[in-house]
Amino acid sequence: MAGSSIDIKRRIASTKSTRQITKAMQMVSGAKLNRIQQRAADYQIYADKVRSIVTHLANAQLLAQAGEVGNSPTNPMASELGITLNDLMVQRPVKKTGYLVITSDRGLVGGYNSTILKGMLDMIRQDHETDYAIMAVGGVGADFFKTNNMNLIYEYRGIGDIPTFEEIREILSTAVTMYDNGVFDELYVCYNHHINSLSSAFRVEKMLPISDIEAEEDDTEAPVTTEYIADPSLPVVLSAVLPQFAESLIFGAILDAKTAEHASSMTAMKSASDNADDLINNLTTQLNRARQAQITTEITEIVGGAAALE
Repeated sequence: MAGSSIDIKRRIASTKSTRQITKAMQMVSGAKLNRIQQRAADYQIYADKVRSIVTHLANAQLLAQAGEVGNSPTNPMASELGITLNDLMVQRPVKKTGYLVITSDRGLVGGYNSTILKGMLDMIRQDHETDYAIMAVGGVGADFFKTNNMNLIYEYRGIGDIPTFEEIREILSTAVTMYDNGVFDELYVCYNHHINSLSSAFRVEKMLPISDIEAEEDDTEAPVTTEYIADPSLPVVLSAVLPQFAESLIFGAILDAKTAEHASSMTAMKSASDNADDLINNLTTQLNRARQAQITTEITEIVGGAAALE
């Protein structure tokens, strides 16, 4: 019985140490969640404005004109990343689909990664008669796709807990270059969309080509008949706006995904702490019962010994 009590005490001490760690991780994830939620809310104002501008340009048929201008060999305009209109708008028959999949670089985030990876597997199994290629942002996804011998063509690890705009420039530049070189003919961004602190949902958004995005997403809006005057010229204006739109898609998705990751981590650590509390209470009850049994045994032995002496 004494040995049993010692084992229970050790388990209680070990569980309390684990609970301290999970509570600390819960607090850290909560702090990160608060910071990134504010960052995401501020950024969404910018992203919505860029999308609104591109939507109006699409409805005014300027993107169709941009495709013609972008395909012209005399078009000298390019963004800071060296991205031209042709890079973003060229349309080809879809023989291979690209997926930019955003996961975390670590575990201890509950079902966050499994939701994304399950959604990807289901989508590929159901929707793909054509070939596909995967660009992985996050170590968990990259390792999963490698292990399952899926067509991983690019991986990026080490996105910060509060992502900066500079971090996505390499991802965007690589994605557009691969698209322009014909590695894939369309590109989707796949990630977990943050709903609230307790839930998130798998989301897929089309990124390239941009002309397809607007045609699909904005066909419910009333047609725009306004004629635009572009100054200094249509290629110059669109070469500034469209790369920003592409950047906003990726950066917005990464912000959203990181928000969902921190929320999932906080929830998972809270659940672990609660489970530790329940286990400590159960072990404490077992310890008290063991002590009571030991005391009862000792009293019985004392009474038995006294009776033998009479």
